[in-house]
Amino acid sequence: MAPAERGAVSSFLDTSVILRYLIDEPRAMADLATEIMEGSEELLVAPVVLAEVAWVLGSLYRRSRPEIVDGLIDLVRRENITVFGLDEQLAVDALLLCRPSGRVSFADAFIWAAARASGDLPIYSFDARFPNVEVEVRRFLP
Repeated sequence: MAPAERGAVSSFLDTSVILRYLIDEPRAMADLATEIMEGSEELLVAPVVLAEVAWVLGSLYRRSRPEIVDGLIDLVRRENITVFGLDEQLAVDALLLCRPSGRVSFADAFIWAAARASGDLPIYSFDARFPNVEVEVRRFLP
């Protein structure tokens, strides 16, 4: 089934479609994923999907953090893609928190972004590495 034309109701993207698009294999799936991703349909991607894509690319495909972050930033900046619940710049900022090292997980970065999007509600965490840039993190360390 071909992707819908512009003006159609938005569709959510699953992790598997994004992965096939980014790794470009297997060929038949990659071709369809490319048709979907580069088509004119407005597409939604949940932050949890981006975190899962990052995990699979890093653990299974051994991609570097900078390569993962750069690929996901390119993805969320596509004109036809919207990160559900976050504006584009906040999604990019969350991804950039993950770029320098393994200190910040992709999941934590998107929790951070959700807190920022909510009006800066505080975050409770036992994680000493949780990012505290422009948010209040209430840590309870043993």
